Amino acid sequence: MDTLVFEDKNFEDDVLKGNQLVLVDFWAPWCRPCIAIELVIDQIATERRNQMKVGKLNVDDNPITASKYSIMSIPTMILFKYGKEKDIIHGSVSKDELNSRIDKALND
Repeated sequence: MDTLVFEDKNFEDDVLKGNQLVLVDFWAPWCRPCIAIELVIDQIATERRNQMKVGKLNVDDNPITASKYSIMSIPTMILFKYGKEKDIIHGSVSKDELNSRIDKALND
């Protein structure tokens, strides 16, 4: 599996100091919509492993980062490019929608 695990302690190095597009899936194990979109996240991580990094951040275990980005509902996905927020996606979206948003961020 190509999906990474992000935590408070590695977020800055793995996401903000990165030199590529990074998709961060803010989730929790009790969140049914988060579980529903997990397969899509894993597929994108595998299919786009040469273009970007994809990872998950458990909001219950990593409250500092979740609070910093004002995560109020999950799933929330944020696309970061060179450490800057490019797009925020709220809720469970289709794979096509997510790929479209990724393509836009890659080309910006």
